[in-house]
Amino acid sequence: MLAGQAAPAAAPPAPSPPPPGVAEALAKAPPGTRIGLLVVDADGREIVAIRPDERFIPASNTKLFTTAAAFATLDVAAPDTRGGATVRLEGTERPTVILAGHGDARLSSAPDCRVDCLSTLATAVAQRTRIVGDVVGDDTAFPDERWPQGMSWNNMDSVYGTGVSALTLDDNAVPLTVVTTTPGSPLTVTGDGYFQIDNSATTGPAGSARRLTVERIPGSDRLHVSGSVPTGHAPIVIPLGIDDPAHHAAWRFAQLLRAAGVTVTGRIIVRHRPPAPAAMPQEVGAPPLPVLAGLTPPPLAEDIQRTNKMSQNLHGELLLRRLTRSGTVADGHAVVTATLARAGVATPAFDFADGAGMSNYNRVTPRATVALLRWAMTQPWGAAWRATLPIAATDGTLMRRFVGTPLAGRLSAKTGTLNAANALSGYLTAASGQTLIFSAYANDMAGDASATAAIDAALVAVAAAN
Repeated sequence: MLAGQAAPAAAPPAPSPPPPGVAEALAKAPPGTRIGLLVVDADGREIVAIRPDERFIPASNTKLFTTAAAFATLDVAAPDTRGGATVRLEGTERPTVILAGHGDARLSSAPDCRVDCLSTLATAVAQRTRIVGDVVGDDTAFPDERWPQGMSWNNMDSVYGTGVSALTLDDNAVPLTVVTTTPGSPLTVTGDGYFQIDNSATTGPAGSARRLTVERIPGSDRLHVSGSVPTGHAPIVIPLGIDDPAHHAAWRFAQLLRAAGVTVTGRIIVRHRPPAPAAMPQEVGAPPLPVLAGLTPPPLAEDIQRTNKMSQNLHGELLLRRLTRSGTVADGHAVVTATLARAGVATPAFDFADGAGMSNYNRVTPRATVALLRWAMTQPWGAAWRATLPIAATDGTLMRRFVGTPLAGRLSAKTGTLNAANALSGYLTAASGQTLIFSAYANDMAGDASATAAIDAALVAVAAAN
């Protein structure tokens, strides 16, 4: 070697072979599957490392990063005094009703609602006036960024991809109920009146196959129902996504106003905030807006538990926007990035386009996910955050997984499923009693086949060997 010439870099050590059973389990994944798996102990010692630094589509594992940032930066244990919906009246004769949302994900118009109820605000209006003009749905607390970049358009009409809005009601979903009649007759199809329904579906013979299709073109208020359902089939309830949640909330509020004895003489309209940077609706120094009534939802920690346990996409998206006062997606991601920096993780180990995981643009490495999980264990909020994760064979999206295995009740992790992508990352208790931290990703399955069985079997093998 010549004087002054740098010594060649040492070759990285060859990875240790995985424990018995791990390779065999992963070999049963669908053909073409690319798998990344990193398992470490509490001290960070690597037990299994398969493509730990390759980037994968994380699907709903994205919620790990959003919810951890919320625990790290927000007071999630306190009542949600900032997020609740409010109502105010503008004008005196036939006043305009302004229903404003501030990011709360739990506002409900259900008949059995007990907490965070839209009817409470309707009652407040009815106590003030018996006749109103327009009813306005105001979601200007957040910019109008209803869908994440990189989300498949075919998800827009489902609850998995419903529009995101600062004014959210009933999970921004409308139930469609399908009931069979007699063979050869049309199915009975009913909604809540918000969508128009074109129904060509029929009731099939007993024992025939169910072939029911419900379609809605994004931006349209018309549903097309076709196919057939065998007679005697139990009623089918299909939740449908909403394109303009603020409009639907105002429409539903008008219904509740009428039920409370208020005459609505005007239109159902909306106020949106442009997605480009703009002044906040209530600028510093402006006089306070007169609020007739407002709601204080329960602490955000309760909603984060639902977000992770049930993998609720809308709630994850709203939480991302609530990480910052501006309510923008970009500023929310800046908070997530800063949180990951505290955990010792930086780009290019991750890229996120949303807060819930519906975007195909999201990327993360197993090592970055494990770093977040290990860092969270050292934080004062770590135990509470970990408790929001589904538990194997017990609850949430893991209720039916790991049943009858040694990991039943001994693994807590966030699941993830998207187009040709499966994910599972969290904590497990090994046979020795020690806690292991893991992140498993599977991408590129042909025909959108599932690799969850292979991932689960590999983790059972890891636990048994440790």
